[in-house]
Amino acid sequence: MKDKWYVCIDLKSFYASVECVERGLDPFKVNLVVADPTRGNGSVCLAITPAMKALGIKNRCRVFEIPKNIAYITAMPQMRKYMKVSAEIYSVYLDYISPDDIYVYSIDECFIDVTDYCRLYQKTPREIAVMLMNAVYNKTGICSAAGIGTNMFLCKVALDITAKHAKDFIGYLDEEEFKKTIWTHQPITDIWNIGRGTAARLEKYGIVDLKGVAEFSEERLYKEFGINAKHLIDHAHGREPCTIKDIHEYKPKSTSISNGQVLFKDYNYNDALIVMKEMVYSQVLELVEKRLVTDSISLHISYSKDVYRPTGASRKIGEFTNSYKKLSERFEEIFNETTNRHFPIRRINIGLNNLQDDSFATITFFTDLEAEEKERKLQETIVGLRNKYGKNTVLKGISYMENATARERNKMVGGHNGGE
Repeated sequence: MKDKWYVCIDLKSFYASVECVERGLDPFKVNLVVADPTRGNGSVCLAITPAMKALGIKNRCRVFEIPKNIAYITAMPQMRKYMKVSAEIYSVYLDYISPDDIYVYSIDECFIDVTDYCRLYQKTPREIAVMLMNAVYNKTGICSAAGIGTNMFLCKVALDITAKHAKDFIGYLDEEEFKKTIWTHQPITDIWNIGRGTAARLEKYGIVDLKGVAEFSEERLYKEFGINAKHLIDHAHGREPCTIKDIHEYKPKSTSISNGQVLFKDYNYNDALIVMKEMVYSQVLELVEKRLVTDSISLHISYSKDVYRPTGASRKIGEFTNSYKKLSERFEEIFNETTNRHFPIRRINIGLNNLQDDSFATITFFTDLEAEEKERKLQETIVGLRNKYGKNTVLKGISYMENATARERNKMVGGHNGGE
């Protein structure tokens, strides 16, 4: 008996499966794409059915990349609907598993420590995975896949790589099986947490798989990747010390909130400034609602079709605050100093960093306490109205300008159509 057993469950083609269930269709037989047709042929397909994947079409492709000879149904994204179904599925897990033993990784994927439940239910890890997958299907009609492993890394890799080749959509890995089946797997980017950048840095040393990582000099890996080399080396040997209990107990030393927006079209300098101010306003209201302040901000601008390298900066502002007036001014300073005025802008990212409780708000001899208290009360009132009646209940005047985006984005969930 192994010391630990983990199961990672993924809801297959989740958004597309929800749309098929709603229509009484079989996602393994019907071609369906979840995409927003109002965004044109360049719109990203948020999900496609397994039937389309079987035709060789890649998930997260763009609409124009789907071969013209393939007929399919287009479903407008319904993010609120997907969140509701995801919550229903989580409640199914809770019928069998304590929340202390579940880590929700994303809207359609979670890790479960089933170690104690093998004894409780007198079942093998695979039987528990089947029990949970069947319970989800019986409740929602959504099919799932699972990876089983002796740590969180192995169960995730089992899900991502071996489950897709199994008839029952269940993969299994322990350290011994990992070395037999995954060590020489390529491309290495199929491995969880190894992106193209990491792969390119490894390839400089002739490393193209995890076996190569495991056999390479640890000293040189630390020189190349710094502290991140530890995770890379552990994973190359199939090791992962982190547990779900560790994740639940983790408390970050510092916190931040961020907001990124890909614009629907190329924006000029002045229109992008309007959108940035809208984004700052939204983030400030989040600070006020959570009773937080910040003394550090960041801004990054990306341009259309990579015609110019991204620009921006991170900056300490010298005081802890959640004042829109102060933060908007500081963001505008960075925008004016770093943004190229001659190239079309396509993406804006802002960050509020080093967040602290609002009791840490800076007060100096020059602080206008009356004005700050008045602004704070106004912001709290706006937060209350937006929470009760919707985000578009109270907007700044700039949000009614022609190329502002807040009104439309406030109707969305996660940057996509919210649906019902």
